[in-house]
Amino acid sequence: MMHPDLFNPAAIAGIPLRNRLLRSATHESMAEQSGAPGPAHEKLYTAIARGGAGAIITGYAGIQQDGRSSLPGMLMMHEDSLVPAYRRLTGAVHSHGCPIILQLAHCGRQTRSAVTGMKPVAPSALKDRIFNEEIPRELDEEGIAAIIADFAAAAGRAARAGFDGVQLHMAHGYLLAQFLSGYTNRRRDRWGGSLENRFRIVSEILLRIRRELGDYPVLAKISAYDRRPGGMRIDEAVGIARLLEASGCSAIEVSSGTVEEGLSIMRGPELPVAPLLACNFRFTAIPVPLRKAVVAPLLRLGMPRPQPVTNYNIDAARTIRQAVSIPVITVGGIHTLTDVSDALDTGAADFVSMSRPFVIETDIVRKFREGIRTASCCIKCNYCAILIEQGPLRCWYGKLPERQTIPEGQGRFCL
Repeated sequence: MMHPDLFNPAAIAGIPLRNRLLRSATHESMAEQSGAPGPAHEKLYTAIARGGAGAIITGYAGIQQDGRSSLPGMLMMHEDSLVPAYRRLTGAVHSHGCPIILQLAHCGRQTRSAVTGMKPVAPSALKDRIFNEEIPRELDEEGIAAIIADFAAAAGRAARAGFDGVQLHMAHGYLLAQFLSGYTNRRRDRWGGSLENRFRIVSEILLRIRRELGDYPVLAKISAYDRRPGGMRIDEAVGIARLLEASGCSAIEVSSGTVEEGLSIMRGPELPVAPLLACNFRFTAIPVPLRKAVVAPLLRLGMPRPQPVTNYNIDAARTIRQAVSIPVITVGGIHTLTDVSDALDTGAADFVSMSRPFVIETDIVRKFREGIRTASCCIKCNYCAILIEQGPLRCWYGKLPERQTIPEGQGRFCL
């Protein structure tokens, strides 16, 4: 049975939403070289807006060059010169009655100097198992101060560009998550040790934004748990949620996992070995016969298959929602109308966000609302999450392109 308020208007920190079903931040590999959104972003976001989404949270936008993603086409918000392009984007989305929120991020150690031209930085000089080409530089006081200032400056640009709010990316092993986790933060100064110390960079960012922008909506995305030794667990995530609320955060989106764990963030019934071998930077230099004969079997043996593959953050979201009074959003393997309604009915969340269902069907919310569909036709193959290393985001429906270089427009969509 459908939740009675699912398709009724709602609000987050004064942002009027058409319904309680949001598009979660998803990297699209579509930005211009400068980091500005291009025509492809406008086409995608207006389609999602027309398709009935309650709100759109953009793919992550970098606040510093050294925190730029190793994936191509990352949005950036590190310079004032980018504001006019974003203003065109927000205007296009608003013309369809949909609010849009800019996700702000710094990749920390989860990037490569081969891409950014700069040595990666992190709270502690610990090598990442995925981005393992170099040891990151441990941030000093000056570097941390610059990051705090640049997050706030990027939020100011977002406000001037017409975004309805920003979301701090504090999940999935990116820089702010690296500070929060005892696994990646081994510092013994005021930025490490206790949970309050590890959270300090976030509280300073929120304080700076509040001082400069008043009650401008600032959301946060967190990983409530992961499988790293000494990493994030739900009790600490509850503590972080309470600290976020006390620091003036507007809403919390609950996710899980880190990039280092593989596809624990976006789970599926099968391991996407074929696209990994075809385009991931760690494998493309290996001769194709060797990839197929040796590397593929090793990957299948060594890569864990996270379970469950649906609704896997619901319990964590419910625990966090019981601990705070600000809105809680849950994301992660929620692909059916029943699952959306259950998340709201059972008090797990105030709002639900989805990523992959919007990749295959930009109008999935309208289809849910009109009874055309009760479940996304996404098969959770996760090819979309991997093939963005070689081209713009699109659905591949579990099939590799004929050539390793992805031809424009070859993705498959469910209509």
